[in-house]
Amino acid sequence: MSEAGAVEELPATSASFRAAAGALYVVATPLGNLRDVTLRALDVLRSADVVAAEDTRTTARLLARYGIATHVLALHAHNEAQRSAGVVARLARGESVALVSDAGTPAVSDPGARLVHAVRAAGHPVIPIPGPSAVTAAISAAGVRAGAFVFVGFLPGQTKARRTLLASLAALPAALVFYEAPHRVRATLRELAPALGASRTVVIARELTKIHETIATMPLGDAAAWVGADAQRERGEFVLVVDRAEEGEDDGLAADVDAECGRWLPALLAEVSPARAARIVATVTGAARDVVYRRALQLKPEAGDD
Repeated sequence: MSEAGAVEELPATSASFRAAAGALYVVATPLGNLRDVTLRALDVLRSADVVAAEDTRTTARLLARYGIATHVLALHAHNEAQRSAGVVARLARGESVALVSDAGTPAVSDPGARLVHAVRAAGHPVIPIPGPSAVTAAISAAGVRAGAFVFVGFLPGQTKARRTLLASLAALPAALVFYEAPHRVRATLRELAPALGASRTVVIARELTKIHETIATMPLGDAAAWVGADAQRERGEFVLVVDRAEEGEDDGLAADVDAECGRWLPALLAEVSPARAARIVATVTGAARDVVYRRALQLKPEAGDD
């Protein structure tokens, strides 16, 4: 048994947990409220030889709050590839390293996955120290009907890539979980409504565990306007949980209207964007435009709107 494995099996009654030599610890840290850190996370941060942090200033505040003086080095999206080799070298020398992001669990829409891959490839143990996660915090408070959820994270920056992805997700019988930044949240909500269905329920979780935490539920078609109605609602970090469609909602076209869509859409999509084609077909057939738009994206997901 490896030394890391032996440490993992210490009894729960042990006074403290010590980081093992040559091991990388992936440590979840608070989303906002510093009291959400786990006792085991504090043990690892205190006993590791070095902490690899997404932002050294953010991590310094957490360490100072708990009187921890462990050396901190920067490991973020721009230097992760370069830093990974150095971390692997430290582990080979028998040092222990704690990996943290600014908030929540590292390598989940945050830096860290490259490092973890490099460490595993080099044969060193990677040990998760579970704790705060924006995904699970939002899901736990959302009350979704779906028995499963799909974590999407941040959508791609390119329009065609976003629409291709959303078209592939629209029919899944699961809740969809997105991360979004404040300066893009309204635009994203405007795009999600026609792509997934304006009547689907969305839970907007903002500033989780912080002073201005907000968790609001509404139809997806109303969400962009709700955010825009108050400047305060557009601040902070967002988790968007879109519940699964109601039974029959995803195929919300009557058979005769569906047949009409089948006649009109392919021809229109050869000439115009999915959004424009959906507007025309909805006007002609009386079908809901968001339903027709989803059908158009399924036929031509790579298309961008004019």
